[in-house]
Amino acid sequence: MSKPTDVTALGSAIVDVLGAVDDAFLLTHNIAKGVMTLIDEHRAAQLHAAFAAPREVAGGSAANTAVGLASLGASAHFVGRVKRDRLGAAFESSLRETGVDYRTPPADLGPSTACSLIAVTPDGERSMNTWLGAAREFSPADLRERDIAESAVVYIEGYLWDAPSAKQASLRAMSIAKASGSKIAFTLSDPFLMGRYRNEFLALLPELDILFANEEEAKALFAADEFDDVLQALKSSSAIVALTRSEKGCVIARGGEVHVVDAAPVERVVDTTGAGDQFAAGFLYGLTRGFGLSHCGHLGALAAAEVISHYGARPQVSLKTLAAAKGLL
Repeated sequence: MSKPTDVTALGSAIVDVLGAVDDAFLLTHNIAKGVMTLIDEHRAAQLHAAFAAPREVAGGSAANTAVGLASLGASAHFVGRVKRDRLGAAFESSLRETGVDYRTPPADLGPSTACSLIAVTPDGERSMNTWLGAAREFSPADLRERDIAESAVVYIEGYLWDAPSAKQASLRAMSIAKASGSKIAFTLSDPFLMGRYRNEFLALLPELDILFANEEEAKALFAADEFDDVLQALKSSSAIVALTRSEKGCVIARGGEVHVVDAAPVERVVDTTGAGDQFAAGFLYGLTRGFGLSHCGHLGALAAAEVISHYGARPQVSLKTLAAAKGLL
């Protein structure tokens, strides 16, 4: 995979607003636990005001993965739209400070920069309430064909399907990637998306080189009651499929080849925000370095374990240093 950029990630440019709450808070504010719910700008302002001592940090699924890749030492590029406002400027500077290449011009008109109000309960579950704002305006015009063509992997988040122009940008990026020999990686993002786009995602499978999903997303995609049924459904696929199973670790499959990887130990689960994003970062880092699938899985598990041990969806220590200390690099 010798190209100038290891991974170009396409996603919603979102500022995460994290608040520590209890389950009563979820009930009071009618928040669905453990999933992502789309909200309007008015509700976003209400929830922001209700959070005690909220923390703001640049986020969004694919952007988080790009940050994890940079922490491992990979060259990572992110494409996604913000507005030229306070949150947009914060997103841009925050992302660049991590070493991620971000050059999408901010919009001067239209909705404000997207934000996700993330309610984190004591059990580590995160309940995301997302105002997509400017991220919904992400379109094929925001793509630079050369950036896509010069990337070893193009990584796309399923959340983009909730905005028609962003979906078209994703499909255009996949077409460029395919024509230039870049690998296409896709993450299902959220079980609720299967209710809206299951058939579209199933139709995408033959075009993918790498698919990321957690157990619930995979079951929803294949309308399966048991995890083994998911594995059976994937036997005919030539793609690499990385399926995460929380404390059960992950399963990496490619046709008849299956690897079961244990979860990396963590002293205490604080916040599961970004666990799947960082797993993808570790896995893709290993893949772009030519590591075996099991090795990639261990890197993903380590990155996920680091991020769930603290609040926020980004690593707080160098993943490269951590992986080296664990003998994975």
